[in-house]
Parts: sequence; structure tokens; C-alpha cells
Amino acid sequence: MRDSIRMTIKRMRPGYIVILSYLVAASIGTVLLSLPAASVGDRLEGIDAFFTATSAICVTGLVVVDTGTQFTVFGKSVILALIQLGGLGVMTFSIFLFLFIGKGLGIRQRWIITESFTPTPIREISRLIRSIFIFTFSVEAIGAICLFIFWRRHMPVASAIFTSVFHSISAFCNAGFSFFRTSFISFRGSAILNITILSLIVIGGIGFPVIYEFMARIRQRRLRRLGPLSLHTRMVLWTTAILILAGGLFIFLLERNRLIAGLPWNEKLFGSLFQSITARTAGFNTLNISTLSKASLFILVILMFFGASPGSCGGGIKTTSLAVLAAMFKNRIWGKKAVSIFHRSLPMDTISRTLSIFILAVITISTGLILLLVLHMGGAEGDEPFLAYLFEAVSAFGTVGLSMGVTSTLTTGGKVVIIFLMLIGRVGLLTIAYVVTARAPRATYQYAEERVMIG
Repeated sequence: MRDSIRMTIKRMRPGYIVILSYLVAASIGTVLLSLPAASVGDRLEGIDAFFTATSAICVTGLVVVDTGTQFTVFGKSVILALIQLGGLGVMTFSIFLFLFIGKGLGIRQRWIITESFTPTPIREISRLIRSIFIFTFSVEAIGAICLFIFWRRHMPVASAIFTSVFHSISAFCNAGFSFFRTSFISFRGSAILNITILSLIVIGGIGFPVIYEFMARIRQRRLRRLGPLSLHTRMVLWTTAILILAGGLFIFLLERNRLIAGLPWNEKLFGSLFQSITARTAGFNTLNISTLSKASLFILVILMFFGASPGSCGGGIKTTSLAVLAAMFKNRIWGKKAVSIFHRSLPMDTISRTLSIFILAVITISTGLILLLVLHMGGAEGDEPFLAYLFEAVSAFGTVGLSMGVTSTLTTGGKVVIIFLMLIGRVGLLTIAYVVTARAPRATYQYAEERVMIG
């Protein structure tokens, strides 16, 4: 029996292994969260346990029960372990264990690492994996220390330590899980909490390829000339900076006479910047999401849709996809046949993948939204059920975790829809497409061309 299972796994395509690893981790998390020791009071229902475990392993942060009051220390520890496991990738942990015990990597493992963490093939995969783990745990430790300095004034030492470690890992992994029912609204005036959480989110969402490149440059600091940053890194940094600043500015302008009108200036600036950054897959909030204007909510939907960067803990279609789409639009408007950015031309394969991801994302979110609306017809969701469920669907797909308040009101069918959106968003659309597309020989012929009218 064991040999047959092992042979079946060996014959699996890499995409199947990635999906299976997340499903197995979510299933184990479901069993643990269903135990009486995990909950305060009554045991968690099966669907709620599965929803919570999936949200944690997919580093989303959408919750159907309150994390701070529903779960015991054991239950919170299970969620924390799932967040850390999902943030770095289930298969990444498995590969790390392979390297730790001295075993080599096969073709499947190398494919998974290359697809997850590097824009180009890399020889020193073992160094990459070790660098990822060392960097991750170091940053999370520094973040926990900074948060402990803040929370030590608000709670006992033991609680402050656990709360600091939990929120540091949750922030770096862009998970958005919090012990506080209103997230960080009560602490939005704290500079140390805002700066620590935002720094962890940005570093965790910028992507390990960018981090690895900077770490490599630090190791080679004795060299006189290192050359320019890679195209991938420049695209990520510029797009991230533009999204953060533009999103924060829009939220500030749209809410300055509304939600943040009576707040001190530091809370206005922190609140606007915080929501701009966390909307790109982190899920924390210092402003009441349900009371934001429709224009601000639409800005958040856009930010959630594009999400973080490739090879990061975040979801969405990624910042590089936005950069490629913008470059393609600009070059086509100027009449250029090739798509170029930062004086580099992009291969057609990259452009095709970007368009495929964009179209698949729109189809996935639209399908999820339609199912949510059908499953919740006649529900008491407020005056804007369409916007609320659109926000929920994009938040789940982008593994963000922000909500207008409908998560706890979802029916069993609605929870299943959100679970699937979270899994698709975390595993990646190209991985899903790679799995569901049947192997077919490439066509050796091409049909005759014929023009059609566009626009």
C-alpha cells in the first residue's frame, strides 16, 4: 500500500503535487481545529474548521469565527503553524527538510522552486532555500521584538510574547489573522505598531527573488561594480512603490472629509497608508472597511486584485503582471510592435502568460461572485450586496482577508465558494491551468489569417 502511494506520487505532475500539498495541510489543520482542545466552549463545526484552516494555509485572513475569543492557545498555535507553513509554501518546507537530511532534489522539486521563487532558472537552489528560511525567521523575530515593546504596556508578559510572535508572523506572511475583533483600529495612532506591521507586510510581499538578489549583492559588497538591478527587481520595486503611494493618496483624498475627518493628522496619514498597503494581500485594517465610501472600496478592490509580487507570501495576479500590462498598453498606443520596459524587451511568452493570468483571474472572480450572489439571494447583507460579495470574492482570490462584514453570514455553500477562491488564489492560476490542461501534441500547422474589426 505504501509503495503504491509512493509510486503514484512519483508519477504526479508537479502542479498536482503543489495542489495536493495544500489540500493535505488544510485537511490536517481542519482535524486539529475540530478538536475540543482547540476551541473555547463548543467544538468548531466541520465547515468552519475547514474554512479557518484553508484561510490560514492560504494566508488569507478571512474568518467565520473570531480568532481571539473562539480559539484556545492550542487552536491559535495551530493557526500560526498553518500561516507559517502556507506563507513560505508547503512544498518549500518539504524541500527544506530534504536538504536538511542531506537528500538531493529531483526534477519536480526544482520545477516547484523555480516556478515559486525565481524568474530564471538557478543552480544554487539549496542556497536559495536556506536564505529564504534564515531571512524569514530573522525578520519575523525582529518584528516580534518591536511588537513586544508596544504590547508589553497593554498586557502581561506571556500574553505579550505570544501576541507579538503571532502578529509578526501573520504580518510577514501577509495573512491578516489577528487576535483583536476590530483588527488594529484601536492602535492606529501608534507609530511603532504601524511602522512595524507595515514594514513586515511590505518585506513579506515584495517577493523572495528580490530579497535574494539584494542578499547576493550584500555578500558581494567587495566588488567595485555590481551592475544594475535585474529587470524583475526594478519592475517589482517601482510597481510596489506606485501602488502604495497612489492607493494611500486616493484613500486620503476620498476619506478626508468623511471617515478620517475627525482624526488627528498622524492617524489620517497612518490610516490611509496602512489600508493602501494591507489591501495588497495583508488583510489587517485600521479603518472600518464597511464604512468606507464606494470609491475607496473600489480602490481597495483594484489593489487586492493585483496583490503582491511573485515569489512572495501574497496573492493576486502580482505586481509584475500589472507592469507588463501597462507596458504593453503604452507600447501599443505608441505603435511599437515589441513590448519593452526599462530599456528591455519582454519575450512573447511572458506577455502571453500575463494575458492568460489576467483573463483567468477575471473569469474566476466573476464565477465566484455569481455563485455567491445566487447562494445568498434574499439574505440580509445590507443595501449593497453586489459590492459586498464582489469585495469578498476579490479578497479571497487575492488572499487578502479584508471584508465588508459578510464572511460570518455566509451559508455553507458560500463558505465552499470562498474556500475554492482562496485555494486558487494561493496555488496560482497557472498551476491550476497546468493541471487541468490535458497533454496534447503541439499542432504542426497554422490556419490562414483573416482580419476582423476591433473596437
